[in-house]
Amino acid sequence: MRNSLKGPGSVAFKDTLSGPTQTAPPPGAVGSAGVTGVAPSNQLLPDEFRKVVVQGQFDALNSMLLWGAVALAIVALIGMVFGWLMAERALRPLARITETARRVAGRSLHERIALDGPRDEIKELADTFDSMLERLDRAFDSQRLFVGNASHELRTPLAINRTLIEVALGRADTPAEVRVLGDALLTVNARQERLLDGLLTLAQSEQELTVYEPVDLADVADHVLDQTPLNNLTLHRNLAPAPTMGDPVLLERVVQNLVQNAVAYNVPDGWVEVATDAGGITVTNTGPVVPAYDVPALFEPFRRLRDRVGSAKGTGLGLSIVRSVARAHGGSVTAVPRDGGGLVVRVTLEN
Repeated sequence: MRNSLKGPGSVAFKDTLSGPTQTAPPPGAVGSAGVTGVAPSNQLLPDEFRKVVVQGQFDALNSMLLWGAVALAIVALIGMVFGWLMAERALRPLARITETARRVAGRSLHERIALDGPRDEIKELADTFDSMLERLDRAFDSQRLFVGNASHELRTPLAINRTLIEVALGRADTPAEVRVLGDALLTVNARQERLLDGLLTLAQSEQELTVYEPVDLADVADHVLDQTPLNNLTLHRNLAPAPTMGDPVLLERVVQNLVQNAVAYNVPDGWVEVATDAGGITVTNTGPVVPAYDVPALFEPFRRLRDRVGSAKGTGLGLSIVRSVARAHGGSVTAVPRDGGGLVVRVTLEN
């Protein structure tokens, strides 16, 4: 079937069976002659539309990336804070164990961790550490108790021996031979009393300090030097204020042992120098040459250098007591051989 319309401004439409129908373009549109018209203002060309779509997708992607980065940063920050809190909570028992071990090493073995909490590996570690401290505490207490009791028990017979010898020597009819023997016995007896006194001091210094008083080592050194015979040695005093805290009796014993050791192991026409400062006390003396490898043995109980073995000048406990008392006060002691002979002994205490 074929229809046709004729008239101005229209074109013929083909039969619907032979092809699609077309509407004539309005005046000014693109025609067969290639004349270009003006497109409506509310329509976008394909290229411009594609640009708008791509730009919208790009902006949406940037927005997603930005908010994703912000969310990731927030999650990471929360995770770090949460992880730090969990780690701090998990390591808190270990910090407690470390703190207790440090206090035990610096003062005494009487303290325990006594960690509470679930029966996990850290709890077992703390309990094992407490058991070890308990055994060490009992062992050291037994040792100190034995030394103290033995020293007290031996003091009585030594005091009786000294009294009997002095009474015998005080008689007018005592023969000269007996007097010589009595003087020798008094010398031996006095040495044994000094030994017992040193053992008692050593046992006391290894216990936990119960007395903490302000002490100036300069005043202590001045007092000790006034009471110590120097045996014709030259004395140099450089006493600056040296305040510290501790047991005055034990600290006086430290200075006394240092000075007596410097005087006893000296050379004729030698000298002794005692200096104090804010950090502690230093005693320097002339004397025999001391090999550096022999210095650590001087601080061991009853151990002396080869040229000092068998000497009646001391008991072998002087520097041992110095080291023990210094450690009990949280300090330390060092000894360095002096050029030309002698020692430089330094005791450092907390200010």
